[in-house]
Amino acid sequence: MRHHKILLGTLTFLALTFTGCEKSFEELEQDPNRATTAPASLILQGVEWDMFNETGLPFSSEMRWNQFYAINYNYYGNNEYQWSSFNDHYTTLKNVTQMELEHKKTGAADVNGYSALGKFFRAFFMDQMSVRAGDLPMKGAVLGRENLTPEYDSQKEIYIQILKWLDESNSDMTALIAKGETTVGGDFYFAGKLAKWQKIVNAFRLRVLIRLSKKEADTDLNIKSQFAAILANPAKYPLPEGMVDNLEFVSNNFNKYPSNPDNFGFDATRQNMAATYVGLLTARKDPRVMVTTEPAGAQLKAGKLPSDFTAFVGASSGEDLADMSSKAGINNGPGFAPGAYSFQSRSRYYSNYTGENIFIVGYPEMCFNIAEAINRGWAPGSAEQWYQKGIRASQEFYGVKDGTLSMLYSKTGGRDASDFVSYNVNFSFNTYYAQPLVKYGGNNAAGLEQIITQKYLAFFMNSGMEAYFDYRRTGFPKFMTGVGTGNSGRIALRWQYPSSERTTNAANYKAAIDRQFAGKDDINDVIWLLK
Repeated sequence: MRHHKILLGTLTFLALTFTGCEKSFEELEQDPNRATTAPASLILQGVEWDMFNETGLPFSSEMRWNQFYAINYNYYGNNEYQWSSFNDHYTTLKNVTQMELEHKKTGAADVNGYSALGKFFRAFFMDQMSVRAGDLPMKGAVLGRENLTPEYDSQKEIYIQILKWLDESNSDMTALIAKGETTVGGDFYFAGKLAKWQKIVNAFRLRVLIRLSKKEADTDLNIKSQFAAILANPAKYPLPEGMVDNLEFVSNNFNKYPSNPDNFGFDATRQNMAATYVGLLTARKDPRVMVTTEPAGAQLKAGKLPSDFTAFVGASSGEDLADMSSKAGINNGPGFAPGAYSFQSRSRYYSNYTGENIFIVGYPEMCFNIAEAINRGWAPGSAEQWYQKGIRASQEFYGVKDGTLSMLYSKTGGRDASDFVSYNVNFSFNTYYAQPLVKYGGNNAAGLEQIITQKYLAFFMNSGMEAYFDYRRTGFPKFMTGVGTGNSGRIALRWQYPSSERTTNAANYKAAIDRQFAGKDDINDVIWLLK
């Protein structure tokens, strides 16, 4: 009996063992410690983070290419326009699709808050890639195993689809809000409020239409009529009404502003301000330069006051990097910050971890976009009024408004509060605006340059590469070149395609390069947008 019991136990064990193995390979390969699904609200947060983190942070290489600041220490980089491939956002677009699928699993209708936002995200990230490179896989992309080698859609087709997505997103949000479906979960920009997002969708659509300005005669795009229709019908196309409607990232002690006390010793003295940005402000006697920038130590040593606009000096982005490094490190003696150049404000960017809010789509930009459209004759209205609104909004973001302004600068270039010295400047917007460089010159080329220049100043350390994209499209403001910018004295015009395309999608990649650029994937080629 004892042996029978042992045999029975063995058979029972074997039966259990074989029963437990009756699983498919797909079931067995799943890691029980890893989630296979996620709520749409959680996926949304990842997509929103990518909007901020993957498109150009403050004091990053993108901001050097915008010529807001320049790096003077070659260990950490240079100021050359020698980039290669663009940031690939297809993974984020896959997450957008998954976000929509996960929400549908809950029984949601086809049109819902996540699907309406999904159309905006598709438009946003496709624009981020196409504006850099040109033609891209779109209709056949993000299909996984269904299509591993997608064909490239033309840039024109891409932008027609982007505008369609944005129009549909706006319409879907209108319908949802009318039904009482006013929020989505997980949104950290607007606490889920679709009414806020709807304004951004339409402001972003204005950005895209302005981006297409060289195609204003293309009847397939109907840029001018689309822009005019949005302005003419605010009930159908609500737009941001002020800075409270900005799509912006707010830093905190955990998600720190890129310039902060932790990295002061690494990059504060290795990042001096660029002459393109500083020079435009000082020429206009604009106090924004005193908020974002330190007066140059060499200028103060020479007897100038920090309230003197000529005490603020940027370096040409085209300057030889070794020369810039030498000038940036000049010892000006005790009681003065080193260097012949201005650096970023120690009090604003290195006193805490929050820095300043970072616009992804901002109200000042929208004002200047509307001013430009009116300047170009796309819509009726006063370009000057919108131009003024954009300037005022940007200045007030920096605390620049009528009255006596209190400023701070670092006496010796440190970041300790004891090193900060205060000074006052008086500001009157009317006096500022009366200057010939500032007062709107009319709906002509001079007025257009003023609009783009002020938009450039409002883009400081925000909105990714938008300042560069405007320069590339209009030539304003004039960017500086030289040995320091490399690329044979040229500002590069596009990015290359990811190297993976050359190996995994070679035939379609080659067809796209042949069609657009006569077989070259070169950073100096001209994309359709600019022709």
